[in-house]
Amino acid sequence: MDDLGSSLAALRRLSGRGRAALCNARVPLSLLADGAPEGTSPEADGSVRVDLMLDGPVVAQIAAAGTAVADRIDLAGRQLWPMLVDAHAHLDKAHTLGRAPDSGGTHAGARDATSRDRKAHWRRDDLLARMSFGLGCAEAHGVAAIRTHLDSHEGQAPETWAAFSEMRAAFVGRIALQAVALVPMDAWGGDYGPELADLVAAEHGILGGVTRASGGTHGALEGLDALLDRLFALARERDLDIDLHVDEAAEADALPHVARATIRHGWQGRVTCGHCCSLSLLPEADLDQTIALLAEAQLNLITLPTVNMYLQDRQPGRTPRWRGVMPVAELQAAGLPVAVAGDNCRDPFYAYGDHDMLDTWRQAVRILHLDHPIADAPSLAGPVPARIMGIDAGVIGAGRQADLMLFQAYTLDQVVARPQSDRTLIRAGQWSSRNLPGYRFS
Repeated sequence: MDDLGSSLAALRRLSGRGRAALCNARVPLSLLADGAPEGTSPEADGSVRVDLMLDGPVVAQIAAAGTAVADRIDLAGRQLWPMLVDAHAHLDKAHTLGRAPDSGGTHAGARDATSRDRKAHWRRDDLLARMSFGLGCAEAHGVAAIRTHLDSHEGQAPETWAAFSEMRAAFVGRIALQAVALVPMDAWGGDYGPELADLVAAEHGILGGVTRASGGTHGALEGLDALLDRLFALARERDLDIDLHVDEAAEADALPHVARATIRHGWQGRVTCGHCCSLSLLPEADLDQTIALLAEAQLNLITLPTVNMYLQDRQPGRTPRWRGVMPVAELQAAGLPVAVAGDNCRDPFYAYGDHDMLDTWRQAVRILHLDHPIADAPSLAGPVPARIMGIDAGVIGAGRQADLMLFQAYTLDQVVARPQSDRTLIRAGQWSSRNLPGYRFS
């Protein structure tokens, strides 16, 4: 039996300044930046046995297990992962559960409850307290980066973006943060559109929105193409990416309009679409045609399985009939990048969650049938969302920062089977002692 205690004690002594070797680790091949090292071959679940040589805060070399000869810390074949990436969150909404009006668990109810809570409470101190708490949770769980959508209604945007800017500065070197302006599509069509776009550009943010009108639901939106043209023009003028909430309903058809606008404006590869729930209910021929269009537009796609299962097809006294998630396998087969993300956390849109991307990934594996085989599944929470965000994270590779998670699990099915609440974190080559913050944060 391996000596777990001595291995963990050695990890705690990592200084981040000297050299050490994390030996005999299992890393999913899909999370290795440069593929399998010479002399290794993937095991049945897609994991590779390797030694990681650390030089201070970075990974100096990755080699076949048994290569390192000095300063060895034996991980005895346990799973070693990079820290994960959450490319779609709502830090400004989070942790309003119990204060905001009850949503009934529906999308319309959540929208109304959030609007009422925002008008009553979203001031600097409230935003900072809730954002700081959420980021503290994410940090303790081993999240490397977050892209958050920020409600950016007229009159609210300056205060929310200023609070986000404070949080981004406070977490430099701890969690990489990006922000997206979230407004109904018609907000971009009036005089407020350029004003908001300028604010976002000044904060190095991303333009976004939801493909519905103010106060409306996902579905038909009169003048959508003209509104998209306006949004893309504002983005092109400021050289900004776009990230949209699209078709978060059983019946909606905005996604093809977004794809055609992307092609029309030459913004391929720079547009991300989250949710896209109605795709899963299209007839097969229509789905194939739509996916071909999405591929031509080179859209990035993010599925939010936990939140969409919570909201979609909810009716009192009736068991839901569908899962509310994207057709991930079909999109991947067409070569489209698909990530999973956490979305809302303890707010009217989702009553649960803890900013834990590993937990989100574990649930996504089961909900989306990302297993059998499971080998490529970790990429949906690591390298794929990192590429969507345009950051260097979510993989382990030579020359990259040693931001790592060690699990008390040897195979990927074991990672999925348990919450891994006893995971060990290494940030920049140092053992991390960050603990989850208590719920009394305000």
